Amino acid sequence: MRVREALGHRTHRAVATGGDDQVGARRDSLRPGYDVSGTVDALGEGVENVRIGDPVIGFLPMTGDGGAAQYVVAPADSFVAAPRSIPLEDAAGIPSVALTAAQALFEAGGLASGQRLLVNGAGGPVGGYAVQLAHRAGAHVIATASPRSADTVAANGADEIIDHTTTPVLDAVTAPVDMLLNLAPISPEDFAALATLVRDGGIVVSTTPMVETPSDDARGVRAATVYVHPDAARLADIVRLVDEDGLRVDIAAHVELRDLPALHAKADAGEVHGKVVVVPPAA
Repeated sequence: MRVREALGHRTHRAVATGGDDQVGARRDSLRPGYDVSGTVDALGEGVENVRIGDPVIGFLPMTGDGGAAQYVVAPADSFVAAPRSIPLEDAAGIPSVALTAAQALFEAGGLASGQRLLVNGAGGPVGGYAVQLAHRAGAHVIATASPRSADTVAANGADEIIDHTTTPVLDAVTAPVDMLLNLAPISPEDFAALATLVRDGGIVVSTTPMVETPSDDARGVRAATVYVHPDAARLADIVRLVDEDGLRVDIAAHVELRDLPALHAKADAGEVHGKVVVVPPAA
């Protein structure tokens, strides 16, 4: 595939530096950027689901090199047709973060219409999709956010927004929730405290494996930690929501491939917020 854009965020940075990533292994000296958008440039024998010249997006296998390059080679089932309603460059901001949100909500959490959902860390890239997808599923969404991201979280469909910089979440949530979805760095003590907000028989879901996801056997509260995995069918459905239902794809910035080291330095310093897509030079 000829790459138009590759996504960069903190998990990609962990892969690039050989750090522990979401698949729980060290990956030394790999090229980062496993979310890509571009056009099909060549096909292997027997490939029938795409054609040369097709615009596509993909979630590349996390066991190999990523898409921060002019071309990538990957299994054909890593790709689906790109959305038509947004620029192809911006579509690189969809795969892993949208898949993480969907897998957390529906595969791990079994979210259903009418349920109450608390999203801790709704202002981040995964949180943006989680709020939107939960809202579309008919859930009542309670979201924590800072003043910097509150307007975006509201536009994404949150029913209640808690400014966690001024208000304790434990005080702001006045009725039990069916699911707690944690997307933010958190201490074990704070995580256990938030889990008390989940009703008996509910579930705590987390995308932060550095801290154990708390459960409560006495109350029947289950725990699930999500590790994003490829799912072409679900990714295609997310693309459909972008084109037909206005699912928002927010991109914070575009940077040239040659500026990737500087982007990593800013990310390490906590100066990068949201999704940043990396533009390779013309082939």
